[in-house]
Amino acid sequence: MRINWGTAIVLAFIGFIAFIMYFVIRMSIDDRANHDLVTDEYYKKELAYQEEIDQENEAVRMDAVLEIEKTTDGFLVRFPEQFDPKDITGKVSLYRPSNRHLDFNFPISLSNTHLLIPDNRLLDGRWDIAVQWKHKNKSFLHKEKLNY
Repeated sequence: MRINWGTAIVLAFIGFIAFIMYFVIRMSIDDRANHDLVTDEYYKKELAYQEEIDQENEAVRMDAVLEIEKTTDGFLVRFPEQFDPKDITGKVSLYRPSNRHLDFNFPISLSNTHLLIPDNRLLDGRWDIAVQWKHKNKSFLHKEKLNY
């Protein structure tokens, strides 16, 4: 049986549409491909964005910029040495863009000028870290995107 060029074009279109539909359906039902683009309460967080900008600017102005480095034990957050560690309070938030079930927060508790985030809670990949901290009624914020 011989297929003319009109039939071949129609079959090619049907094959292409079937190919695309297969991947659309597969990606729609696969949990590994579920990437949340926003966080919960997105609009509520956007209203407080100017406050975050002010806290970041205050950290730069007061020379209170944190250093975060990857070590074999996890992430090491170094606070500025001019601040007394006993007076530092706040929280650390780690956000995983690819899986919100891996996000976690914990309070800052310091005995010296550095804080270790252990690697038993961290998976390889991108993490967004936000350290919101206070020292004697001054609020500071440090945000960074890290790969572990």
